[in-house]
Amino acid sequence: MKHIVVFTGAGISAESGIKTFRDSDGLWENYRIEDVATPQAWQKDRTLVLDFYNQRRAQCIGAKPNAAHFALAELEQHFKVSIITQNIDNLHERAGSKNVMHLHGELMKSRSTIDPNLIYDIDGPDLNLNDCCEKGSQLRPHIVWFGEAVPMMETACRIASKADIFVVIGSSLVVYPAASLLEYATIACSKYIIDPVIPNVEHINNITPIKATAVNGMKTLLKKLVEDNVPI
Repeated sequence: MKHIVVFTGAGISAESGIKTFRDSDGLWENYRIEDVATPQAWQKDRTLVLDFYNQRRAQCIGAKPNAAHFALAELEQHFKVSIITQNIDNLHERAGSKNVMHLHGELMKSRSTIDPNLIYDIDGPDLNLNDCCEKGSQLRPHIVWFGEAVPMMETACRIASKADIFVVIGSSLVVYPAASLLEYATIACSKYIIDPVIPNVEHINNITPIKATAVNGMKTLLKKLVEDNVPI
């Protein structure tokens, strides 16, 4: 069974109504990234940071997986599929994908500020001041903020290097280190990138650009992958 590794960015969730932080003017839902998504922001104003992510969580709960999410889940009927996502929402899981790695954390989880191994599910949209871990420390969003290390990056690189087929969906490939994942795929690996605006991938061998939205691009690619790789 061939192994498909899928790297998804904000573009796949945008079609479910979840806005990206690069939508316009460096703002994310009218907030500056520096004010809500950095360790410095957390130290300066925890209430603001918590409120921002509470809004994102409410938006996530109200959003639904789109056809691109469901197409990726459908691939599991024919292939081994590993999804590595930059997104913090849970739309991949809600669509039925079983093997999802969140490089930048998970919106619907919190973690202890003194013990990063203490991670908790959030029931509902809100995480508030004085919500504490079992050790009595304030809980923070389980998010990798700008300026923090990406703990799962090494594992993600190993997974990418073992792909028979590597698919990029809805990523501008400008946020590092995650954007470097495509370069870990082997020369022989078949590669596809789906986005309305194809980034510069001329240096990547064996790559096919599909200039389309995530939904339309995955409709095309799902059909092709099944026809080319699944015996009748």
